[in-house]
Amino acid sequence: MKGTVSDKAKQILFVFLGTIFLCIGCVGLIIPLLPTTPFLLLAAACYVRGSERLHDWMMNNRVFGKLIKNYLEKKGLEVQQKVFALVFLWLMIVFAIYYIVDTLLFRILLFLIAVVVSIHLFTLPSLKASSSAS
Repeated sequence: MKGTVSDKAKQILFVFLGTIFLCIGCVGLIIPLLPTTPFLLLAAACYVRGSERLHDWMMNNRVFGKLIKNYLEKKGLEVQQKVFALVFLWLMIVFAIYYIVDTLLFRILLFLIAVVVSIHLFTLPSLKASSSAS
């Protein structure tokens, strides 16, 4: 009986952590300084250990399922995903530098983060957009 309680507790812990990581990853979709993909990958890893149903839901989710699958399979990102990420990243960074952050050191840090993230996105392989006609 003790092993069953321990297994159930581990499942609950993994589901809880997966949900936390998923929420952080979703916030990262909006705030470009917060990395999205690592948190979504952590959430998927937790869900695979805690709940097959939640893992399947996440991997088939229309918002981030394909992103996770492509990244896990080392395929890369679709060009439109890269363009959207880069445009949104730079718009938010420029906005933050001009209207939110008033310390030169933080402005430089934001700029450097944007450069590093941009380099990472540019170095990922580019995939062709999947068409629904095929």
